[in-house]
Amino acid sequence: MHSAYLMENPLMDYIMHEDKSFLHAFGARPGTMQLVEHEVFLAILQAAKAYTVYPGGSGANTARALAMLCAQDKDLGKPCYSGGIGGDDAGRQFMCIMNELGIDTAMAVKKEATGVSAIVVTPDHERTMFTSLGACRNFNKDDVSDIFLADSRYFYSTGYLWDTEPQKKALFHAVDKANELGVPVLFDLADPFVVDRYYKELRDWVKGRIHVLLANRQELSRMTDCDGTDIEIMREASRLAPTVVMKIGRGGCLAQTGSKLVHVSGESVIAVDTTGAGDSFAAGFLYGLLTERSLKDCAKLGNRIAARVVAVDGCRYECIDRDDILAVVKHS
Repeated sequence: MHSAYLMENPLMDYIMHEDKSFLHAFGARPGTMQLVEHEVFLAILQAAKAYTVYPGGSGANTARALAMLCAQDKDLGKPCYSGGIGGDDAGRQFMCIMNELGIDTAMAVKKEATGVSAIVVTPDHERTMFTSLGACRNFNKDDVSDIFLADSRYFYSTGYLWDTEPQKKALFHAVDKANELGVPVLFDLADPFVVDRYYKELRDWVKGRIHVLLANRQELSRMTDCDGTDIEIMREASRLAPTVVMKIGRGGCLAQTGSKLVHVSGESVIAVDTTGAGDSFAAGFLYGLLTERSLKDCAKLGNRIAARVVAVDGCRYECIDRDDILAVVKHS
């Protein structure tokens, strides 16, 4: 059996370090994700001083982190992953790396080029993304692996799949199928602009379908239309899903199941690059669920791996000590 089936946008990430004037030149609000045409992506690469390339996309980062955490727990099974790639070198490289990391894949090969994302890290360590979805945008409901879904303990996806109609229909199919099969669904809102673009429909869709809702404070505030305190936002958000998690960066997180609300403080760390922090948190929280940890311990695992990944340049889990992650709940 697989630990989780993750469905998202497979991208090759181009990570660069620039100041905020670079973002302003391309009309971006810091800390958000912009969908751009491939020509804009190429212009960003040309303007950048330097960049490094990694396989990425939010769900792929979560899958890689989960594979690392599950590697020595054979009973949990491997994560499995689906998304749309091109029949090009980038697509083949993406799939090969994922397989080498212990992730089973069911990729849909499309006519378009594999998607790419320019991730600009500013001096305050915040990341802003310029994404050209390419082949991702045509992933559709026929590409969903019902076999993987039926063979998985959890299903995970994000709000990024709301940005094209084929992907949205694929997500709806997968979530409905997961609910039919009794597979719990974790869903990350992913970006405040996603909430802004689809607010009413997204809010209505989440209710009754999602078991664990993950979001940062800004996303959850917009989703609940509440500008109050963290506690007030969580009170409103608890009406959306059985379990809600609010990620608050250095402040750690708030997690609530029913009437039980816990706050887990963030860990002190010198941030280098926040790319993949939220994705990593999701993996840590999911690993906690897989190992039947308490709500507080799930949150601790999420905080710990997020803190470790922001301390390295790029979302690179080979630089992270698994034992150090698990030590945060060793005596719980």
